Amino acid sequence: MEKGLAIITGADGGMGQVITAALAKEGYPVIMACLDPEKAASICTRIQQETGNIQIEVRAINLASLSSVNNFTGQLLKEGRPVSRLMNNAGILTTPVRKTEDGLETIVSVNYMAPYMLTRQLLPLMQPECRIVNTVSCTYAIGRIEPDFFEKGKNGRFFRIPVYGNTKLALLLFTQELAKQIEDKNITINASDPGIVSTNMITMQAWFDPLTDILFRPFIKTPAQGAATAIHLALSDEAKDKNGCCYANCKKRNMTKRIQHHTQQKQLWDDTETWLLQRGFRL
Repeated sequence: MEKGLAIITGADGGMGQVITAALAKEGYPVIMACLDPEKAASICTRIQQETGNIQIEVRAINLASLSSVNNFTGQLLKEGRPVSRLMNNAGILTTPVRKTEDGLETIVSVNYMAPYMLTRQLLPLMQPECRIVNTVSCTYAIGRIEPDFFEKGKNGRFFRIPVYGNTKLALLLFTQELAKQIEDKNITINASDPGIVSTNMITMQAWFDPLTDILFRPFIKTPAQGAATAIHLALSDEAKDKNGCCYANCKKRNMTKRIQHHTQQKQLWDDTETWLLQRGFRL
């Protein structure tokens, strides 16, 4: 079967570049879905030269704007090109608290709502044996889905790490729930936990950042090491039949019963569907 598109969000970031190169080397036509296409253009050219794959293009997408996501998917649906891989790699941590044009907390939009909507809207284009990979984080273990999740990320005072953990739990629950919904379609969805990776994301924009750069970064993963699990899920034979799983260090993680049978999983799905449909977004 001819390889369909590989779509990678945040493809110009540290791990995104590594994932893009890996899929390009395997001969996939690649769409680098990026916030800043001008920045991504030089990266795209470099990866084309390194891999010999000229079927790599950059397209703009702003995951903090659901209209941008809708426009991105609408163009792909209009083109009708089949999709073989969807890598929901992009994520943010360092943004100050603010709401998007849609009324969502920004971290919630970028880390959860946008990849949810992107995935749901692109399902009609997905070929048999298509693989979806969502990048989560070990912080899902401290995550909670609270009544103010969409608008504020968490109840009470805003703190970045708890909100980030909440969004990664939500993305993991989406991974598990969609796996159930598509189990008869020969499409798989799994989650990748890259660990703590030395990228700009972990900069906290605080006075201690220079100190942590000296003491902390040498002991955490490189972008290539962090991307390895997502690449494993996208390309390995071992993962081809896995569905609804979470992997770390290229191995399937044994999830706790709380996560496997999370009491809010289906409710979060229903609430997200309702939220999007009420605002006129197709699913």
